[in-house]
This record gives sequence, structure tokens and C-alpha cells, in this order.
Amino acid sequence: MEEDLQYREKGKVREMINPWKRRLVVIVIILIILLAGGYFLYPLTRQKGANQKYRLVKVERGEISFVVTATGTINPVITVLVGSQVSGTIKALYADFNSRVKEGQVIAQIDPAIFEAQVEQGRANILSAQANVLNAQANHENMKANLVKAEVAVLEAKRILDRNRPLLERQVVAQATLDTAQANYDTAVAQREVAKAQIESSRSQVESSRAQVEQARAVLKVSETNLRYTTIRSPVDGIVISRNVDVGQTVAASLQAPTLFTIAKDLTQMQVDTNVSEADIGRVAVGQEANFTVDAYPERTFHGRVLEIRNAPITIQNVVTYDVVIQVGNRDMKLKPGMTANVSIMIAHREGVLKISNAALRFRPEIAKRESGKGGPVQKVGQGVGDKGGTIQGEQGRAGRVWVLSLEGKPIPVFIVLGITNGTFSEVISGELREGGEVIIEETLNKKVQSQTGAPPFMGGVRK
Repeated sequence: MEEDLQYREKGKVREMINPWKRRLVVIVIILIILLAGGYFLYPLTRQKGANQKYRLVKVERGEISFVVTATGTINPVITVLVGSQVSGTIKALYADFNSRVKEGQVIAQIDPAIFEAQVEQGRANILSAQANVLNAQANHENMKANLVKAEVAVLEAKRILDRNRPLLERQVVAQATLDTAQANYDTAVAQREVAKAQIESSRSQVESSRAQVEQARAVLKVSETNLRYTTIRSPVDGIVISRNVDVGQTVAASLQAPTLFTIAKDLTQMQVDTNVSEADIGRVAVGQEANFTVDAYPERTFHGRVLEIRNAPITIQNVVTYDVVIQVGNRDMKLKPGMTANVSIMIAHREGVLKISNAALRFRPEIAKRESGKGGPVQKVGQGVGDKGGTIQGEQGRAGRVWVLSLEGKPIPVFIVLGITNGTFSEVISGELREGGEVIIEETLNKKVQSQTGAPPFMGGVRK
């Protein structure tokens, strides 16, 4: 019984081991087949790859756009800086960030106490000056009366002098009496001249007093104006985009008017101030379409038009740019002042045109480079077509050259005339290229093929 039990257990063990042996044998056979296939196919694939000397791309039709790119800042069309004409302490604020305000609306109040006192002082100065005018006028009238009195005294002295002269001839009076009469007459004349001078002086005092009244009125007007300036009003209808003061803050307007608020007149119409380089500014014109994106809405493209090209150069680190203003609508109020815009100005757009990759324009086969380096003959086809790769400017578009494969598999040049480019593709205006044809963009280097008996890298074969 024990022997039978042992025999049964050994049989069960053999039955468990046999399936694993069979699986292992199958796996080994599959690996051998794969390695053998790789051993024989690897040299063939290497040889086939070695025969592929050029990379080709097809000539196709499609649309192409020529754009000028620039960066800019979004700004309101009209921005008003509201400042203070007078110095003082902010007593109250009636507007805050994003507040909508109307023209003439009170948005801030500077403490008016000092300016009210100045107005009262100015009014008092006017009253004092007016009183001085009255005094000067009274003094003038008094001087006129003195002149009349002096005139009477002159007449009286003249009459006495005239009466004593014949009496002296008849020796009725003494010479001293005539001398006294003459002296009295001369004194009266002198007093009359003094009275006339005093009248002129009093008249000047009257005019001076009247001038002081006008001066006091002017000072009062200045004081009243300064008092009105303590009430800050909005000059336009718009939205407050910046508030730079708080209640209790002192503003000083001694050197320049401090900015209290920045008000945008209309945020539904915005503009993008872009910096276009001097190399591209000649292509930009008023009315061209422009598209731009902002970081806040990377998935959305905004549209506008070139409104203005400003002539003032902007030079930063010897780089010259010009401000190109792009007008854009902002009905949904998505755009905010100060956002950075990545702008593309549409210079030209073509649809359904023949186009090729710019890599084909830059390509030049090694054999052509060697011949050029040896000073061999350079083929020139047509005026304005260059020997070197790429394109040059011609009278009718840009002349360029691409390379195609001949029936024998050798590269031959094809000269074409190009139109606009977007940096990746260029428009073909004329030439021998056709839609669906292939042009060379790269020449692959021929690698030495391993021997047919050689093994692939992972087989550890012998290399010659």
C-alpha cells in the first residue's frame, strides 16, 4: 500500500512538470526563429536603407499667409489722468476702482477749510481797498478846494499889488508897502502851484486805490478758483481703472499735479500698441488685418485692423522699433488694459496656390558644393537667379532654386519664381514644378553596410 501511494504521488508530480517542459520548449523554438530571421533580414534592411540617399517632399496646393509678428500692450483708446491743482488733505472719496463715472461727477474732495479762509480774506481785502478809494477821492476833493482857495489868494494879492503901485508913484505909500504886496502875491502864486501838484497827487492816489481794488478782486478770484479745485470732478464719462490716493492722504501740487485717478473713456474700444521692428515696418500699412492672442485667453484669437503707424522711433539698446496702433473692439470686456498681446499683422494671403517647403529652397547637394568649392563653372539660369541655395529678390517675385531627382536618380536643379512665404512654405509663382511632384529637402549620408555574413548588433557577429 505504501509503495502504491508513493507511485501515485510520483505520477502526479510528473504530470505537473510535463506541461511546463512543453511550454519551455515552445518558447525556445520561437526565440530561435526570431533570432534566425533577424540574422538574415538585418543585413538586407541595412542595405536597403543605405540605398536611400535623399529625403523628398511633395509639391502641394493650399493657402499661405505672409505676416509680420510683434508684441504689444493693450490700452484704452482715450485715457485721462485726473490730478489735483491744489495741495491739501483728501477729505472724502466718491469713486473707486472700476467705478463708472459721468462727466462733472464729484469723485473726490480735498479739505477746503484753508481755501475758504483765503476766500474770506480776499473779500475783506476788497472792502478795505474800496474804502481806500473813498478816502483817496475825498482827499482829492479837498485838494481841489485848496486849489480854489489858492486861486482866490492869488487874485487878492494881485489886486493889492496893482493898487499900491500908483500910490507909490504919488508917494502916498512907502516902498516897503509895495514890497510887501509883491511878496504876498508871489507867495499866493507859489501856494497855487502847490495846490495843483497836490491835486495831481490825490488823483494818482485815487487811481492807485482803484487798482488795489482790482488786485484784491483778482486775488479773490484765485482763492475762489482754488476753492473750487478742492472738489475733484470727472472730466469725461468712463470707468475708473486706477485710484492712487486714500482718505487722509496729503497731496502736494507744488511741482506738478499729482495723479489721483486714471479714467478710461470707453473700454469697449481698445487699441494695441505694438513694437514693429524697422526691418518689417515698410511692409505694414494702415487698414491691414491683424490677429493677436493674450495669455489670459490662449485659445481665443482676437481680430483688429491697423489704425495708425507712428513715425516717432523707439530705440532700446540700439534696436529701433515703431509703434503700430491696432484698433480692436471689446464689447464683451474680455480685454483689459496692460495685457500683453502677441500680434500677427496680415501682409498678404493666398489661397489655392502651389507651395513648397522652405527646406527644399535651402537644400544643396554635396556634389554641387564640391564643384563650387573647386571653382568649377556655375550654372546661371535667368536674370536674378543665384548660385547659392535659398532665394534672392528679383523684379517679378523672388527667384529660387530647388533640386529634383532625374530618371537616373541624380539631383538636378529646377529654377522657379517665388511669391510670399510664411517661414515654413513659399508660394511658387512660376517654374517647372507641378502639383504632386517631389523635391529634395535632405541628402542622407551613405553608411557602410555590414557584410552579409555579419550578425546584427545584438547577435555579437564578427565585424570586418
